[in-house]
Amino acid sequence: MARLVVNVDVDDLERAIRFYTQALGLRVGRRFSGGGIELVGAECPIYLLVAAPGTPPFTGAAAARAYGRHWTPVHLDFAVDDIEAGVAQAVAAGAAVEVPVEQHRWGKMAVLADPFGHGFCLLQFEGRGYDEIATGVG
Repeated sequence: MARLVVNVDVDDLERAIRFYTQALGLRVGRRFSGGGIELVGAECPIYLLVAAPGTPPFTGAAAARAYGRHWTPVHLDFAVDDIEAGVAQAVAAGAAVEVPVEQHRWGKMAVLADPFGHGFCLLQFEGRGYDEIATGVG
């Protein structure tokens, strides 16, 4: 079984630590030489890795890292108990709200961006959560 490892590139480690600890209540776990830390308190650790803007994300990459708002189909969702309080806490820590809280059959969702341009969602499951829209297993 594969284990999930979440890495988030940032250009300012201390600013990222402040944001993720204040916005989501995560805590610093281990610190790594070379500019990285582990955040704990979610269902899996999240690693903040320092990577300068303009550097390639991998050898031969066509595009360089940029920390303006960007989109990738893979992003983080954080389930919270109170979405309005969660959005307020994230905004106070420096998040930008892109889509305010919306109601869905499975619960509520808001779309935000962290100070480094990474999109993320806050979710508040209601009723049976995703089971409200599940069509079966497998």
